[in-house]
Amino acid sequence: MTGKPIVIGSVLMVMVYAGRHISGAHYNPAITLAIFIRGKISASDVIPYILVQLAGAIVAVLIASWIMGYPEVASLSLDGKISQALVAEIIGTFALTFVILIVATAKRTAGNSYYGLAIGFAVFALAEVFGTISGGAFNPAVAFGLTFSKAFEWTNIWIYLVGCFGGAAIAALLFKRMNPDDK
Repeated sequence: MTGKPIVIGSVLMVMVYAGRHISGAHYNPAITLAIFIRGKISASDVIPYILVQLAGAIVAVLIASWIMGYPEVASLSLDGKISQALVAEIIGTFALTFVILIVATAKRTAGNSYYGLAIGFAVFALAEVFGTISGGAFNPAVAFGLTFSKAFEWTNIWIYLVGCFGGAAIAALLFKRMNPDDK
């Protein structure tokens, strides 16, 4: 273990607490899609949110590269494990999205103070499990930023788009099915 998953989960936890009152803490286009499917944001908000999330990913990569002196980036190779990477991204994004829908949008958990902790720990655990398989993005904006930085290959971006959006959509539809009165 490199410690990176706990750092990523911890930073996300803090940012969720910091940003929830501003934007709902939408840092992930797949989560934005799920929240839309759930009926908690309007269609007119989806594209602007996603554009800002992608722009944020590029800015983050540029700042990180500048701070770290533009190091040579080792690309994650998915050779021979495309199917495993796709399934990992679907399952990981599904799990993360389902946690978010339950702890941050459900009526039964309204007003809780643990939502950020649950989300951060979900990312930590999922990154530990799937990080070596797919890179553990669970977020199309993260995948886009990592592809922009050459840590992921452009030929594999579809894995993160299909996997993340697919996993999030499945989670949102399941949430709605399991909670028909939670509108």
